[in-house]
Amino acid sequence: MNRIARAFWLSRPGLGEIRSVHLPEPEEGEVLVRSLFSGVSRGTETLVFRGGVPESQHAAMRAPFQEGEFPAPVKYGYLSVGRVEEGPKELVGRTVFCLYPHQTRYVVPASAVTVVPEKIPAERAVLAGTVETAVNALWDAAPLVGDRIAVVGGGMVGCSVAALLARFPGVRVQLVDADPARAKTAEALGVDFALPEDALGERDLVVHASATEQGLARALELLAAEGTVVELSWYGDRKVSLPLGEAFHSRRLTIRSSQVGTVSPARANRSYADRLALALDLLADPALDALITGESAFEELPEVMPRLASGEIPALCHRVRYPETV
Repeated sequence: MNRIARAFWLSRPGLGEIRSVHLPEPEEGEVLVRSLFSGVSRGTETLVFRGGVPESQHAAMRAPFQEGEFPAPVKYGYLSVGRVEEGPKELVGRTVFCLYPHQTRYVVPASAVTVVPEKIPAERAVLAGTVETAVNALWDAAPLVGDRIAVVGGGMVGCSVAALLARFPGVRVQLVDADPARAKTAEALGVDFALPEDALGERDLVVHASATEQGLARALELLAAEGTVVELSWYGDRKVSLPLGEAFHSRRLTIRSSQVGTVSPARANRSYADRLALALDLLADPALDALITGESAFEELPEVMPRLASGEIPALCHRVRYPETV
């Protein structure tokens, strides 16, 4: 078998390239995976592409199979779906999800891949990592039956949270975003939509995922007394100012952080593997296809990533398609 693979590298901030990679022979307990699809997580990956990861967060932002160091050169990414070509017989031929960068083939420990259920199309399975983030956020948020909830920020993570909340009994969910085009996505996910100035107030819970100072301030404004904002945004090296005077204290509001790097303390009895397996099961809902808003070939990534980073391509999840023979 050809042991040369191709990988997408950030050679310097704002400039990517495809490099050849020599693959090792899989050892016992390892698998060789041929990539079918990968996903570009627009928020995090475009931050990396621009060179915006703060030095203090280099370790926290490191992806499981990252090579190189921030700001560059670095091989980064974590939404890969492929087929096992070599390895333990129970895995050979199976479609798997792995937190691996954009690369045509790769060798990883068998424990690093999760089998994609047969009912889940490989094309949709690239959303597993983002839905896993949404699962963790809702474990942190602990919404109750009948809650009035807003999700501020209709990006990939915000839409994933809204999609899962739509399944909660009696919960009234409104997706809030400054882009009117997100109304169509909200409709596909089965939730209401509003522009920030039109959003309903008196919310018991607001999940914030816009990664903007204005969005977080608006999230606080939408809360009912003693309500909670769950903050999912990653701001990189940007400073954020908040109106914590005014009625913040008298209304006893709460801001709580949430991120996927650790399993929510509310589910301390669950493992990372449990959380990812749950995310994959939740992808059985075809409504989540609305989160995939574009696709390009792997070879096009050096030209596509700058357009994603600049907003020229207004993506939620941008899917990368790999050639059948590599």
